[in-house]
Amino acid sequence: MQPADPDTALARLLEGNRRFAEGRPEVVAATADRIALADAQQPFATILGCSDSRVPVETIFDQGPGDLFVIRVAGNIVTAEGLGSIEYAVEVLGSSLVVVLGHSSCGAVRAAMSFVESGTAFPGHIQLLAEAIAPVAADTRSADGEWWPAAVTCNTRAARLAMLRRSPLLRVAAARNQVRVAAMLYDLRSGAVELLD
Repeated sequence: MQPADPDTALARLLEGNRRFAEGRPEVVAATADRIALADAQQPFATILGCSDSRVPVETIFDQGPGDLFVIRVAGNIVTAEGLGSIEYAVEVLGSSLVVVLGHSSCGAVRAAMSFVESGTAFPGHIQLLAEAIAPVAADTRSADGEWWPAAVTCNTRAARLAMLRRSPLLRVAAARNQVRVAAMLYDLRSGAVELLD
């Protein structure tokens, strides 16, 4: 069932994460849902997350098939294709919540840090990921505290802002309170998600 508004959608997502982090998930993957979802989908939230195999999005939010529309790319960077998928989820499928989900110990952010720190070049298209995140890594290098966590947090927030900057569709929907665009950070050790923005 679709939540009534973006705030209710956010509360549902965060409550699911609380259940997961506390070791009391309610969602059991059921093949019976497959039949009900065959004709249509109405995901209440859209998540731009990292490709990291330790961040199974539906699992950490304790949501079932059909609840979330998930786009995954290393470093949760905003690409044109990913943004098109997000806009589709909002405009066509009716998602009222869009989340950029970063996570602790992100390898893509670490690669960007290596690129900034020592000019490390990566093979193939991996370099594009490092270069996309490098400005954030450079900006957080002198931040108080540990560089890696600061870069991960800043990268997550920067992706949220990039999404809003690049998408008039999302900006208008957010201004009309039809959608909320949020940034969250998942901690690999605790299993908990922190709402950043």
